[in-house]
Amino acid sequence: MPDISSYPKCPLGVRSHYLHQRCLFCIAAKGRPSQTWDSGLTELTGKSALPALLQCTSRRLLGLRVGGGRRGDQKAFKIMLLEVSLSSVSVTHGQPLGKQVCHNAAAAQSYGFRAPTGLQAAQESPRIYTKEEVSSHTSPETGIWVTLGYEVFDVTEFVGLHPGGPSKLMLAAGGPLEPFWALYAVHNQSHVHELLAQYKIGELNPEDKVPSTLETSDPYADDPIRHPALKVNSQRPFNAEPPPELLTENYITPNPIFFTRNHLPVPNLDPDTYRLHVVGNPGSKSLSLSLDDLYKFPKHEITVTLQCAGNRRSEMTQVKEVKGLEWRTGAISTARWAGARLCDVLAQAGHKLCETEAHVCFEGLDSDPTGTTYGASIPLARAMDPEAEVLLAYEMNGQPLPRDHGFPVRVVVPGVVGARHVKWLGRVSVEPEESYSHWQRRDYKGFSPSVDWDTVDFDSAPSIQELPVQSAITEPQDGETVQSGEVTIKGYAWSGGGRAVIRVDVSLDGGLTWQAAELDGEEQCPRKAWAWRLWQLQAIVPAGQKELNIVCKAVDDSYNVQPDTVAPIWNLRGVLSNAWHRVHVHVAS
Repeated sequence: MPDISSYPKCPLGVRSHYLHQRCLFCIAAKGRPSQTWDSGLTELTGKSALPALLQCTSRRLLGLRVGGGRRGDQKAFKIMLLEVSLSSVSVTHGQPLGKQVCHNAAAAQSYGFRAPTGLQAAQESPRIYTKEEVSSHTSPETGIWVTLGYEVFDVTEFVGLHPGGPSKLMLAAGGPLEPFWALYAVHNQSHVHELLAQYKIGELNPEDKVPSTLETSDPYADDPIRHPALKVNSQRPFNAEPPPELLTENYITPNPIFFTRNHLPVPNLDPDTYRLHVVGNPGSKSLSLSLDDLYKFPKHEITVTLQCAGNRRSEMTQVKEVKGLEWRTGAISTARWAGARLCDVLAQAGHKLCETEAHVCFEGLDSDPTGTTYGASIPLARAMDPEAEVLLAYEMNGQPLPRDHGFPVRVVVPGVVGARHVKWLGRVSVEPEESYSHWQRRDYKGFSPSVDWDTVDFDSAPSIQELPVQSAITEPQDGETVQSGEVTIKGYAWSGGGRAVIRVDVSLDGGLTWQAAELDGEEQCPRKAWAWRLWQLQAIVPAGQKELNIVCKAVDDSYNVQPDTVAPIWNLRGVLSNAWHRVHVHVAS
């Protein structure tokens, strides 16, 4: 890593040579360590640069977090100018700054700032590195370098900002990204490549062989075969939803088209050697349970609807971009589950309700290259309550769990967001705090519409447990043409926490007038309404009407009702999307 001690202290806290060599003020002040940023600019240029810089500085830049969470003062940001011609530079959360910060390099040159000619030459003839040189850059002290194909990148400044955590990116330090991108295929998107390009420092020596194909086994090669009707949101890991017209054909969703939410490759577990480890209460023995051991507990069966926190996220994307899979209305399904009650298993391990707060933590047997497993937790009070009916399920609709749905054992937590229903369950423990899993602490939380990725504080919000009231239209579909005379409208409705749906209102005119739909499905017990209600309405199409704006909204037994629009509930992760569902259809003449 080149020595940057000759640079003055940058107000942005930037320490990377790559960023400094593209910061025109760092370039201009190089060799003048005695200069301060407050007084040095005028001396360097012979004129005040601030007026022009203010015109070239994005308002958005003034609010960015920089340097791993530190916030620079506005005066410091106002004197920040990056040369667009070299490439835009990201200092946080992948937000490209170059085009936002200045119109072009001429603005800087008019005030006496020039990029060294060597930099321009370096852009035309990139510096060449050997694999051995790259492999020596594996720490913040040496710089953290990675390769992709023949290109070399210094990602030192990005490690702390990596959405998956620093440890994941550090696995590739000093070597290629390909083996890890094969596991996390979400990286193979244009915006990720654009972000990485901002950290390029050179290329590998052509004499160093780069494999033309990935020299690693495909971690998804053993994934199960899926039903072709599923609408796929991502292949690796696999995430898919049933088409709306099939979703509400049956009260119980058939296993092959039950929505699938995977975070990692699907493990292929041997039921004969499978063991569930349950950590015992102090003074009690821990349990190591085979499937046969679980079968010895009283078998309990319940019908439960599972819904992903991101169901209907695509509607939030129409308001403003969010991060997450583009689920439509199908990230929800219902099954008949059977297994041992969690409270019975915990009791055998010596656990009981306690006065202090405690949580039951679950770990799956799906894992990433670091050995990190999927994990989540629920409050101990819910887990120990027989009326909450939390299951260690081994059957789904009368059959052993399919692999995509957690074979051989998964958790089923009625009334709670799908993220807590941990699949391929390997370990259960009772802890004084909730799970430290990324998916418990740094995901599946809701925030104000004003919170963005530069200001979000995941510790400030509770983890999602019970979900709000929800409904959606599955027939007809948006853009469809319906016949005049009478139209049949179908859909589903559900509410978290065991709250029963008591009514679904449907409008044909965008919410001006309403009709109550007919509710189908199993009668729901108070406080234990774990499953959805399917609904339908036969409605007269007003004579002469050429189009219909169909809307539905559900009401639960606590008289919670869905909000009318998406914008007030928008959040950066696109979760908890439960505004009135709207479908626009044409009427055949």
